[in-house]
Parts: sequence; C-alpha cells; structure tokens
Amino acid sequence: MEINTDSEKIKEILARGVEEAIDKDSLAKKLSSGKRLRVKFGIDPTAADIHLGHSVAMRKLAQFQELGHTAVLIIGDFTTLIGDPSGRTTSRPALTEAQIRDNMKDYIRQASKVIDIDKAEIHYNREWFGQKPMSFLMDLAGRFTVARLIEREDFQKRLKEGLDVSMLELLYPLLQGYDSVAVSADIELGGYDQRLNLLFGRKVQRAFGRPEQDVMTVPLLIGTDGVKKMSKSVNNYIRINEEPAKMFTQVMAVSDRLMWNYFELLTDAPQTEIAELKLKTEKEIVHPRDVKMDLAHRIVAIFYDKKQADGAKEEFVRVAQEGKLPTTIPTVAVKENFLNLPDLLVALSAAKSKGEARRLCEQGGVKVGGELKTDWQEMIEIKPGMVVQIGKSKFYKVA
Repeated sequence: MEINTDSEKIKEILARGVEEAIDKDSLAKKLSSGKRLRVKFGIDPTAADIHLGHSVAMRKLAQFQELGHTAVLIIGDFTTLIGDPSGRTTSRPALTEAQIRDNMKDYIRQASKVIDIDKAEIHYNREWFGQKPMSFLMDLAGRFTVARLIEREDFQKRLKEGLDVSMLELLYPLLQGYDSVAVSADIELGGYDQRLNLLFGRKVQRAFGRPEQDVMTVPLLIGTDGVKKMSKSVNNYIRINEEPAKMFTQVMAVSDRLMWNYFELLTDAPQTEIAELKLKTEKEIVHPRDVKMDLAHRIVAIFYDKKQADGAKEEFVRVAQEGKLPTTIPTVAVKENFLNLPDLLVALSAAKSKGEARRLCEQGGVKVGGELKTDWQEMIEIKPGMVVQIGKSKFYKVA
C-alpha cells in the first residue's frame, strides 16, 4: 500500500481529536515525506474491557493506517504487573499474571472493532521484558536519575501529601519508554494523561541512541458520570463490545453538554455538520434528544453495523419512549416463594448488596410487575414471569 501524502488528510489527522503534537512540524514533515511510519499505541490489560475512552486514540491509530502507515499495538502484559502511575493518587492494586492473562484474552477481537488487525503489528511487551536479565534493568535504570523521575506532577502531589511512591512506579515510565525502543516507534499515541510517559519514551530512545519518536496526545473522553475521564476504575465507561441496545442506551444517558465532545472524538461526522447540528440545537430548531439519538446510532454502527444500530434505536424507542418491555429480558431463577425487595434484587443480581437495593427502592427506582415500589420492607410474592425493573433500562424476569 502506497503512503497517502494528501495535504488535507494530513492536516485533518494533525488537528481533529488532537490535544497536542510534539513536535507538530516534525510530524507534518514525516507525514509528507512518503516514508512509512511506525505508529505505536499501548494498552495495559488492567481489566477485561476496552472502552470508548481507549477508542479515541485507537481511532487516531486507524487514521494513520488509512494513510498507509504501520499500526503497532502493544499490550502491556508485563508493565501491568507494575501498573501505570499516571494521574493516580495511590498505587494501583497489584494484579497476578493469571488475572492479566484473563483480562487480555479478548483484547485482539475488541481492538479489531477499531483498527485493521490484519495489517497491524501486535506485540505483548513480555516478549522483550520476560527474558531480560537483571543486568538489563540495572543498565536501563542507571541511565536516568531519581530527581528526573520524581519531577512528575502526579508523583510530586503524592509526596507533598505524605503518600508513598513505590520504586516500581518509578520504573514504569522507563519500561514503557523502552517499548518504543523495542518496536522502533516513529510516533506514539496516547491520552493526554499519558503525556509524561510518552515524552519519557523520547528520553529512553535517546539514551539508547535511537531517533526520538514524535508524540501525539488525544483529549480525554469524559465518562457517563459527566465529571471524570472515562475509566474502568471509576466505572463510568461504555465497553466497545457492549451489546448494541445497551450501548445505545448508555450513549443516550450522556449529558447534552457532552454529546458534542462524543461527536467530535467518536464519530466521522464532518466538523461542519457537527457545528450545524449544535447551532440548530441552540436555536431550538432540533431537539437535543433527536441529535443524541443520531449520535448513539452512529456510535453503535461504528462498532457493529447499520442494521444492528437500527435495531438498537428501535429498542430504545420501544422501552424508553413508549414504555414497553424490552424484546429480550434476562431470566433468573428464584427458589423462594416470598422475599422482601432487597433480597429479591440481590437474588436477581440487580443489586450488589442489600444496602444498595434499599437505596434503589428509596430513590423510587424499582418497579415490580410495572408497579413502583418504594417500601424496601415490603414482602413480594415470587411469581414465574414476573418482571422487575431498575431505573429506565434494567429489566429482570423471574424464571
């Protein structure tokens, strides 16, 4: 495949969905040169799901692929043993090798929803770290000073608050940086919170006598809570392999204010079209709900296809707007004849604890057989086929 050096394509890849490019002029020249570049993106399998927040950088990786460049996807099965300290106020909980293997077993299939896996290079960084002798680590660490490593804002904040920074956390940026040496990266992509790690990759390359990679950071996608970045640890994320109807509903729950950010970072809608939709919404020519339904449809279609996106939209209209039951409802067997509401919700796995179940009842979020239930002490007669609804979109049927 020839390298596409079209100036408009290059201009767009350097502008849309980009927080910062270092060095932008250098990167523009490389993209115009016709040389096939090696574009690196790494992800640590700290959980089993790749979410829409990850997909922002991965979509940028796919754009480089479309220009003919080589996408290099690194799954950090070794670095996950340490845990990325970026933006953390505490050390990450340690994961076992078994947990990491379990987390990453579906990563390639999930990543294939965004990038062309058949044309990408896939690496697990245990490939080069797993067999390295202790002398390698001593050599790598010996090329840098503690003073430089603890200059990081996230480390400084912890130290000022009297919190610990582990020696392993100090090693993390060195190891991630060495990934760039191992794969001869020309460019590295990541979220803006990864900026320090990505820049450190340049230092590690320089220390090993390699050309420094250019760095491109993308904005952080705000999660469904509307406050914090989309994150597995905060549980405000939408999985890219979420089933279509649920994904559609989750996108519809995003605030009107945030939907423009989602349009910009998660869809291919031209910026002129997004600006026009925003203007029409502000002038009340179109309803925000209808624009958001368009957004949800586009996002589902990206990760599935138009037919499934159409079906997800029909299901949303059926349940959320017309008040009908979903087409399919998970069925759970309940042996007891009578249960109070908290016990029933826990038995259905609709709540993790009785305390959570009580709060759902008190907040008016529970219906049994279509009837609102607010008294958590009420005893419920268990009948086969009975439907329990939590909020607007969660339904459970008693077997």
